[in-house]
Amino acid sequence: MKVTIIGGGGLVGSCAASALQFGGIVRELALVDVNRELAEGQALDLLHGSSLTSDQTIYACDGACIPSSDMIIITAGLRRKPDESRLDLINRNVSLFRGILAEVKGRGMKPGAIVFVVSNPVDVLTYLAVRELDLPPERVIGLGTVLDTTRLRSMLAARLKVPPTQVATLILGEHGDSMVPVWSAAQVGGLPLDKWPGVTPALVQEVEKRTRGSGAEVIKKKGGAGFAVGVSIADVVHSIALDQRRILPVSSLQSGAYGLRDVAISVPTVVGRGGVLDRVEIDLWPKERMGLANSGKVLRETLEKVLG
Repeated sequence: MKVTIIGGGGLVGSCAASALQFGGIVRELALVDVNRELAEGQALDLLHGSSLTSDQTIYACDGACIPSSDMIIITAGLRRKPDESRLDLINRNVSLFRGILAEVKGRGMKPGAIVFVVSNPVDVLTYLAVRELDLPPERVIGLGTVLDTTRLRSMLAARLKVPPTQVATLILGEHGDSMVPVWSAAQVGGLPLDKWPGVTPALVQEVEKRTRGSGAEVIKKKGGAGFAVGVSIADVVHSIALDQRRILPVSSLQSGAYGLRDVAISVPTVVGRGGVLDRVEIDLWPKERMGLANSGKVLRETLEKVLG
């Protein structure tokens, strides 16, 4: 599989490239950036470590690589300020993103290619990509709440002193303030979280609060997320490349799941070589279902305000 990362010179794009290099699954990585020299530097740095990682072709590109790509990952965008919500980025990022979409569309895409949106606000931009690229909706996906989900799992594991890979739960909805942690399905080692020794409502509330503020905390302390978002991106790419059909909380255009329509938002989604293959609906606590409906409403109102 050939993957092109637009914004590959930046922090998120380069961390995604590094995670994909370590994963060793995709065959070819092309980095595109408005700062061509920076993209070349990142590609060269990755190339230098290739004898210790995997046998891949890695290089910088001016966009000519787009038509032959199996997946186009868009990470380019303006950074979120420490006290700025992701949705506040809309007016600053939409015009930039439209320019990128025009470039992708103008270059042409390989039949069956998938566009993977990472730039924030990801749900709004994923919807915009569906609307402006004229691709089947299942071939346009957003990172959605994949990063939020791994943050929640990892911080819950640290709090409970258990291996992070033994924690299973999801965050659904908007990648932003109205996100919905699904505590009703949370497990540790296959066992219900609410039965786990030491778990209390106060502990759950503490972990959720820390998760909600963790993005802003990382921005404040180091300027932006890199490592965690990089492996989150690679997780989705690998599910597509290997046609694993894993259930991931990616963002995609909804047409009825959980009552959500005409909005790109995260629900449990079967992800494989064709992109979005199916969606899974399970019973949620009433407050979780209400939270998901509210998240959809927030995003729908934002879309109407920004995109008309």
